[in-house]
Amino acid sequence: MAKLSTFAKLVAAALVSQSVLAATPEQLGNELTPIGAPKAAQGDIPAWDGGLYTAPEGHKLGDNLPNPFADEKPLFVITAENAEQYKEKLSEGQLAMFKRYPNSYRIPVYPTHRTAAFPQSVYDATKQNAGTARLVDGGNGVENFAEGGVPFPFPENGLEAIWNHIVRYRGGSLIRTSVQVTPQADGVYTPVRFRDEYTFRQNLEGLDPNKDKNVLFYFKQDILSPARLAGNVLLVHETLDQVKEPRRAWVYNAGQRRVRRAPQVSYDGPGTASDGMRTTDNFDMFNGAPDRYDWKLVGKQEMYIPYNSYNINSNEHTLDDVVKAGHVNQDLARYELHRVWKVEATLKEGKRHIYAKRTFYIDEDTWQIAAVDHFDGRGQLWRVAEAHNMMFYDYVVPYFAFEALYDLNSGRYLVLGLTNEEENAYDFGVKRSHKQYTPAALRRSGRR
Repeated sequence: MAKLSTFAKLVAAALVSQSVLAATPEQLGNELTPIGAPKAAQGDIPAWDGGLYTAPEGHKLGDNLPNPFADEKPLFVITAENAEQYKEKLSEGQLAMFKRYPNSYRIPVYPTHRTAAFPQSVYDATKQNAGTARLVDGGNGVENFAEGGVPFPFPENGLEAIWNHIVRYRGGSLIRTSVQVTPQADGVYTPVRFRDEYTFRQNLEGLDPNKDKNVLFYFKQDILSPARLAGNVLLVHETLDQVKEPRRAWVYNAGQRRVRRAPQVSYDGPGTASDGMRTTDNFDMFNGAPDRYDWKLVGKQEMYIPYNSYNINSNEHTLDDVVKAGHVNQDLARYELHRVWKVEATLKEGKRHIYAKRTFYIDEDTWQIAAVDHFDGRGQLWRVAEAHNMMFYDYVVPYFAFEALYDLNSGRYLVLGLTNEEENAYDFGVKRSHKQYTPAALRRSGRR
């Protein structure tokens, strides 16, 4: 019976992949969700019914989001002792975490809720993109796509799938105040507080349509604390085709009061204030040019991934409640069974990067990367990333509560995006002009 059950699951998964590959734009919003995932219930995955996009009465925009599933209890908990039983729906990285932390790492599995939702403009743009968007310059850019929508709702290769993540909708513009920590192996940490801004080009006020045509979005990151780092600012003009036109980046050093170009802010350059625990392209699970890797679309599978992470993000918990030795407090985490696209990226011959191979798991309902396994030059699993997904239903934006990157060798990790002790941590849809993202504006942003 067990073999028959496994076979049946494999057949169901194959049918899902087959139906997606045969999909047409007319199916978007009908048999498929408006961004390309199967809409009907299949096995243990429930139907998508429009997602979660309504805030409770009395909720103020920017306030900490109430947990809509606060009364639910885990269906079961995966531990080092029973992980083998669930290995078909776990990543190699998750299995490695059980071996590295057999007494503390656990995966509490809750009922699945397909909460992802987007504004109608995203759905309209995605339907427009289907069949018209295409990769250019060997896959290093995208053209003929309506910005804001998913360019490839029916991906035919790994590059199309990863571009769906890179250009995905994030509210058009965003300001986030959050904390990054890089705990020592014993759990001791010093928080670094950031103020991040994203503004996608089409959302700028007074946009000159002939200016910066190859820019996808503008990004600014101010360090607010600790005092030794406060006032340093990073500015990035994120170009779409970074081989044709490399990412433009500058840093303002508050101590020197100088603005400098920052070519190291790319690929495996060190992440800001990360103590060597992440690369530049680890931010947002993956960002930047994909040209150093060969990308393979492996297919779809069911997987337990962090989802609807309202509890661990709650301001009822302090940073000390969340940040523990070895990994975040998994007792506060929530995992659900969802379908993901599996994509493998292998370093090209003659190219350099500290990660020789990366395996990505991309949520079908949001096109956000949910997990990544990073391998070193010897082919050994090195770092394991998990993004704790959350639907910001008050703004109708799927995004991350935070990202965690675990180093299996050192026993250390990095968490980026913690907002437990912040008030009004997020503001989507802010208005910005181009002049606010110029090198000349950097010095005015710095505070000491």
